[in-house]
Amino acid sequence: MSQEIQTINIVAPGFKGLNTEDSVLSMEPSFATIADNCVIDKYGRLAARKGYELLTTNATQLGSSYIQSLHQFRDSGGNSVIFSTGNNKILSGTTTLVDATPASYTITADNWKIVNFNDHCYFFQRGYEPLVYSNALGAVTKMSSHPSYSATVPYANEVLAAYGRLWVADISSNKTTIYWSDLLNGQKWSGGTSGSIDITKVWPDGYDEIVALAAHNNLLIIFGKHSIITYQGAESPSVMEVADTVAGVGCISRDSVQHIGTDVLFMSYSGLKSLGRTIQEKALPINDLSLTIKTDIISIIQRETGNVRSLYSPENSFYLVFFPTSTTIFSFDIKGTLENGAYRVTRWPGDKFKSFHRLVNGDVYIGTTGGMGKYSGYMDNTSPIVVKYYSPNLTFNAPSKLKILKKLRPTIIGGSSSSVSFKWGYDFSGATNSFLISLDNYANNAFYGSSQYGIDQYTSGINYITPNINTTGNGTSIVVAMEAVVSDYLSLQEFNVLTMLGKTI
Repeated sequence: MSQEIQTINIVAPGFKGLNTEDSVLSMEPSFATIADNCVIDKYGRLAARKGYELLTTNATQLGSSYIQSLHQFRDSGGNSVIFSTGNNKILSGTTTLVDATPASYTITADNWKIVNFNDHCYFFQRGYEPLVYSNALGAVTKMSSHPSYSATVPYANEVLAAYGRLWVADISSNKTTIYWSDLLNGQKWSGGTSGSIDITKVWPDGYDEIVALAAHNNLLIIFGKHSIITYQGAESPSVMEVADTVAGVGCISRDSVQHIGTDVLFMSYSGLKSLGRTIQEKALPINDLSLTIKTDIISIIQRETGNVRSLYSPENSFYLVFFPTSTTIFSFDIKGTLENGAYRVTRWPGDKFKSFHRLVNGDVYIGTTGGMGKYSGYMDNTSPIVVKYYSPNLTFNAPSKLKILKKLRPTIIGGSSSSVSFKWGYDFSGATNSFLISLDNYANNAFYGSSQYGIDQYTSGINYITPNINTTGNGTSIVVAMEAVVSDYLSLQEFNVLTMLGKTI
């Protein structure tokens, strides 16, 4: 007697993102156990990330190094300059990188923090005299050479432009004092309303060190390694006072902090956190936004020895964080959270993207080994992108029964110039069987005799491709997967898995 065919219809496979925490047998089919070089697109589908278009044609000044930070300076007159750092230099320009390092100024590290304030651009790095640029100056100069410079500016690692002044912290000999400049004058560090405050006795858990600063909801936020302090009244720093403290949660890296308009995101030792302030309660609830990859990201954080970089892009609805030691980027989709409060997340392996910066017009610029690129297209310069999706183990709600997989019916959108390998496997052996197709061939043809039929095309010039793939093998659980070499937009719309239930094992 023939057995009834059972079907799992995975609509928008992986749309809940990567999940490496839950058991693969109990995980919802809407999660992915592998989601590499993907984003969650605006329709809630797992789609290929964009690549970068290399803008730099002359990277001689970069040598064999790479761009470690990027920044766009704009002033009130509409003047704009793109600065970058790398090869122990301050560089300007995009197509041709020009050495803008001041004369007789020696640099041996590239961990600069760059901010705009009052028609000036400021460069800070621990142990180095800060640098300043303005259109009036016409060049990057040492701050001590600026006409309005006074006192000795702290050689700080962190700088924040907020509440009408510069705030700096984290110098080699003092990691508990915050210094601020005079009002509307980032070169004046004595007299006027400039000043400093030592927060040694304010830390809620005893001693801590300042890592980063932020401004949010009229508060000055001070991130330590293991705690957070907020001050209110920073508009008049001489009378500002502690508003709140948070113990046990801190920030691992200065450049992981991103203001997303309604909140502040930062990386702690236990993953991505959200610092949300409830005005009525005057409290700071802390939310864990990386619960679905918690163990993996903690392990990566513990191994990290380099400078973590991050980016917030409202146009792309993601927060990117790059861990250089592991050469891994995690892309957190911030359009909404899952039931457990976490963001949907995907992984971008490799070191193609070394640093990021969002321009005023919304473009995302990428720092890489070849110079400067723009987040655009679906190739990394001239290299195709390899996209991977692997499902959880599917048991059809009958974990003890043998499954004899009969067909796979995936639906791919786009990818007209891509090659795609659809894979399947059983139990915990991984996806060991595969069927390779070229979407170039599918775009204009229907195939017969090779287990594909009726390739459909719809409007707007985007291909909807639905092959029928005959499968072999059996097991108590099934894994389905897709690996695609893409150079064009591609998303995974659906995965129909048809199987026959056999005997109880």
